[in-house]
Amino acid sequence: MSSSSDSSTLTEQLSADFAAELAPWRSPLSRALHRNRAQPFCRFLQLATVRTDGTPANRTVVFRWLLTYSNLLMFISDRRSEKIAQIQQNPPAEACWYFTKTREQFRLSGELTVVTADTSEPSLKAARSQLWQNISDNARLQFAWPHPKAPRQEDANFSPPPPGLQTPLPTFCLLLLSPHTVDHLSLRGEPQDRVLYRRVDQQLGEKDKQWSVSNVNP
Repeated sequence: MSSSSDSSTLTEQLSADFAAELAPWRSPLSRALHRNRAQPFCRFLQLATVRTDGTPANRTVVFRWLLTYSNLLMFISDRRSEKIAQIQQNPPAEACWYFTKTREQFRLSGELTVVTADTSEPSLKAARSQLWQNISDNARLQFAWPHPKAPRQEDANFSPPPPGLQTPLPTFCLLLLSPHTVDHLSLRGEPQDRVLYRRVDQQLGEKDKQWSVSNVNP
């Protein structure tokens, strides 16, 4: 996929997400995060993508909150990691998130966008830079480590000079997940509660119809 194609697609996607009202699934998700906040691992979730050979790939990522004034979930990644090539070839992805204290599961299906040092969209460049500044010193340092999955050599390679705070390293990527379907399952109670949120055709021009909400059987 060319950089110009990426930029065009990215701009169109951002326009749609910024034009939309905040999605109705954001309230239950925010509530779950708040109620599980005492457990540091509540921000860990599984993110599944499709490998270039068509097989599934899954890994644990850290939720970095939502991009301001949008319904886009933010994660970070190393540009050299295998999932970047996977996403660029096959952007569809699904996140699965389980909150142990409240016994809730969220499955968010949609498409991923990779924001790199080459991204020209000003708001995304700013979001990438801001997130770089927000992460810990140790997290920033990992982006200066040797190439992921390369043969292990000297441990001294894992003690590079600390990167600067203002300018993200070229290896630092912002990942944005734009959900089109959210499946919220609450395992408390008999019967259990399950709600499906689906993004509908935004060409309708009716803000209250950009998401449908359905109570379904668990």
